[in-house]
Amino acid sequence: MNQEFDAIVVGTGMSGGWAAKELCEKGLKTLVLERGRMVNHIEDYPTMNDDPWDYPAGDIITKETREQQPKQSRSGYTTRESGKHFFVNDLKHPYNEKKPFDWLRGYHVGGRSLMWGRQSYRLSDFDFEANAKEGIAVDWPIRYKDIVPWYDYVEQYIGVSGENLGLPQLPDGKFLKAMELNCAEEELKKAVASGYNDRVVTIGRVAHITEGTKPGLGRLNCQYRNRCARGCPFGAYFSSNSSTLPAAEATGNMTLRPNSIVHEVLYDADNKRATGIRLIDAETKETHEYYAKVIFLCASAVASTSILMQSKSERFPNGMGNDSGELGHNIMDHHFRTGARGVVEGFEDRYFTGRRPNGIYIPRFRNLGGKTNQKDFIRGYGYQGGGSRWGWSQSAEEAAYGEAYKNAILEPGQWGIGLNGFGETLPYHDNKMYLDYEKLDEWGLPTVTFDAEIRENEKIMRKDMKQQAMEMLEKMGAKNVSGYDDGYSLGLGIHEMGTARMGRDPKTSVLNGHNQIHTVPNVYVTDGAAMTSAANQNPSLTYMAMTARAADHAVKELKKMNL
Repeated sequence: MNQEFDAIVVGTGMSGGWAAKELCEKGLKTLVLERGRMVNHIEDYPTMNDDPWDYPAGDIITKETREQQPKQSRSGYTTRESGKHFFVNDLKHPYNEKKPFDWLRGYHVGGRSLMWGRQSYRLSDFDFEANAKEGIAVDWPIRYKDIVPWYDYVEQYIGVSGENLGLPQLPDGKFLKAMELNCAEEELKKAVASGYNDRVVTIGRVAHITEGTKPGLGRLNCQYRNRCARGCPFGAYFSSNSSTLPAAEATGNMTLRPNSIVHEVLYDADNKRATGIRLIDAETKETHEYYAKVIFLCASAVASTSILMQSKSERFPNGMGNDSGELGHNIMDHHFRTGARGVVEGFEDRYFTGRRPNGIYIPRFRNLGGKTNQKDFIRGYGYQGGGSRWGWSQSAEEAAYGEAYKNAILEPGQWGIGLNGFGETLPYHDNKMYLDYEKLDEWGLPTVTFDAEIRENEKIMRKDMKQQAMEMLEKMGAKNVSGYDDGYSLGLGIHEMGTARMGRDPKTSVLNGHNQIHTVPNVYVTDGAAMTSAANQNPSLTYMAMTARAADHAVKELKKMNL
């Protein structure tokens, strides 16, 4: 295999797929590396059409699976046998927790783009300006205007369905036809519109095709099966496997190498540039080196930072690009699992068809100026949730047998509705990850240790998230409204961010405004590691937009001989 390329991309998920597509389409011979196995669109989705009765114990995680995935399964995301194969074996891929941290991982081609929640929201200048205005951490080196054309570009390529609202805190986008609200959700929407002048209920903005087609391997309309996390044979939701990687492959410029555990970026002190990467073959455990003019780290916030931490040299004794000492610090996520539920009466004659893979969204309404400002906490939160008619299964479990059981199967239950808050976590320097060289994995590489937790600002915000959810459900006339806080530890939001943050000053940040390492300009980091603050919106759309923007910058800089 050739060892020299124009570009190397590490990771094949949300960011890696976009880096591969953009660099290959711009003419660069690109090596794309994935630490896990190959997953081909459709043929490697073994459970895509399974029903619960296809499993001996129903589609519920088994004791054997739980023993192999003790951390992955405790999160609640891997409670189904039908989806377990896209999450790692914790025994084979261990990590350490000084404080509880749920690190959800998928080591395969496509990464978490196969299992993501697909909620796709833009950040606004409320988010890009917040650190500077409040004196928190460091200032973002970009503003909304810098990334808006890339949001446009990405949305139109991947296909995002949603509704434009004209809200400054949640910028509008280039949307496909919105999915429909059901009757309970429409009732909440009306109640919120009449009861508040600062809140709105809308359908989630989600990366699903709802009309027409999109580029990739026959990407068609969403079929409302809601089996997305198993891999979608229709390519209806965006994933690297169905969209960006096929686009890169079609150029003839991509070389894809799975089972490649990258652990070091090579550095030339004379030229002050990276020269390539060093990897271990996951199967043979042999070491290989590959060389390129530009390197994109897109392995996820924790993995990309882990690679930089291991990339030590005389120039960078504490990890590549770590002059600031911020590498591994400021780890963020979105805190959630608090809100309210209630019963909605009056729609007993209504039902719905299909399984909509989406819910409702209430955009942030706190700390946006004027009466929305809170004295007890800064930043804000949004809500995700939805209404549904409880199915026969809940009743059947209680009825168990006999005539009551038959009636339970034939009659749907009550309508219910719930709101779950998603709040911003501030970038605290002391929230960090680091490497343990005493505890090595089976490839002889150091394991990651997490030492991070939410602080007072998030705890106070959570109380408001619960209280406001209850208030809105009560305003709509919901019965038996109950608030909840089911507890939260970092990582559960699966939005780890900030470990190699962007900034204006090399003394306080790792990356510049184009996602380049300040002191090694031919290395770009475009996944969650780059985030300077978390905002409260789901971040994947921002990762993709930043990646497309950075790839454009890299190719232009290469042509100018600056890299």
